[in-house]
Amino acid sequence: MTEYLFNLPEIPAVPVAGEAGTYPIGRIFCVGRNYAAHAAEMGHEVDREAPFYFTKSAPNAVLSGAVVPYPPGTEDYHHEMELAVAIGRPVFRAGRDEAMAAIYAYGCALDMTRRDLQIRERKKQRPWDLGKDVENAAVFAPLTKASDWAPDAEKRIHLSVNGELRQNATLAEMVWKVDEIISHLSGFYHLRPGDLILTGTPAGVGPVVAGDVITGGVDGLAPVELTLTQAE
Repeated sequence: MTEYLFNLPEIPAVPVAGEAGTYPIGRIFCVGRNYAAHAAEMGHEVDREAPFYFTKSAPNAVLSGAVVPYPPGTEDYHHEMELAVAIGRPVFRAGRDEAMAAIYAYGCALDMTRRDLQIRERKKQRPWDLGKDVENAAVFAPLTKASDWAPDAEKRIHLSVNGELRQNATLAEMVWKVDEIISHLSGFYHLRPGDLILTGTPAGVGPVVAGDVITGGVDGLAPVELTLTQAE
């Protein structure tokens, strides 16, 4: 057995409705600008040629109900409500039907963003890591198996801060649908169990501050919640 010099953080894992076991997080892929109205509010048009992606690190994930400090280095921390898709079998260069068959579960998620840092780096044509891959900035609610739920277009996706509605849309507004995203992404990665895909956020993103309670949901899925405390 390999003897390590130090211990790494435990692999984060998400509860699954009806299962004793949990879903371990391997990789987190995120789709950018997948709702046209959100792209517009950020000053961009949707690239309809193909989806594009950024990633978050699994150790930066937390579960719904977490109470975490406002992150360092930012004065403009934003909420983004998303539908998460959990892969359940290996898939590579998949067609759309095969892509759907590879889904294990769905869930609600938050893609929290240091917006000022994201914009600063984007203007310099640099990677978004400082803005997106932030400690405690990928928040996952318990998952619902794909056999029990489907991403139907009419289902509502929404987010509130301290009870005030901020984001309110339906999955019909997604530019790239779930099967299209998985099919496209699987042309670049050997997707496997443990991979989570955040499918983009609707319009209405905005800043949050210490003391705020963020709650979000998608019809038929367990809701997601995050509480921010004072910065450390």
